[in-house]
Amino acid sequence: MFKSTTRLKVRYAETDQMGIVHHASYYVYFEAAREDFIEGSGISYVDMERQGVMMPLAETQCRYFEGARYGDYLIVETTLEELSPVKVVLQYDVIREADGKLLARGKTVQPFVESSNFRIVNLKKKYPYIWEKLESLK
Repeated sequence: MFKSTTRLKVRYAETDQMGIVHHASYYVYFEAAREDFIEGSGISYVDMERQGVMMPLAETQCRYFEGARYGDYLIVETTLEELSPVKVVLQYDVIREADGKLLARGKTVQPFVESSNFRIVNLKKKYPYIWEKLESLK
């Protein structure tokens, strides 16, 4: 199974008064990692949108084990939990590079929708090229 790795540096603006990464920043990290993951299929999210397919968030979750701090380098490992013609479920492990410690684990559920009407679409039937690219990540 394909796993993508995204390296990020914690910026000051992403931290709270205690110098710890604010919980909402992890969702920004997930988004950056998701883009890298999709690009691993040979198609970018921008290309998908140009072809009329979007992936809105339907569900997100994150469990925090230890806070990242300003200046930390983080590795976000993204893996495919589920892929169907109508949705994708991704898991994210946020790891501090310096010591390999798992700091947070998240998950997103995203349906595939047509940008013209925002209705769920079956990629396998209507956008077979995109489906084949994403299916290669299994």
